[in-house]
Amino acid sequence: MNVQTAAMYMGVSVNTLYVWRHRRQGPPSFRMGPGGRIMYRRVLLDAWLLEQEQVDSRSNPELNPLNKAPRRRERRGAA
Repeated sequence: MNVQTAAMYMGVSVNTLYVWRHRRQGPPSFRMGPGGRIMYRRVLLDAWLLEQEQVDSRSNPELNPLNKAPRRRERRGAA
């Protein structure tokens, strides 16, 4: 997929994909052809999206802090 198609597929802007690529934090991409067009593989986009979902506490109940028992605060200076 080219950048425009990948952005539409993921529901983000083209600019977001360029920023993620520049920061090396987005889905895997590669350059193709003499012009060096940036391309994405659908299977890698899906894998990257799934990975993002797994590390987000809103979609992964195991990471949601509201699902954990409250911790007791330590008393400081108590003798």
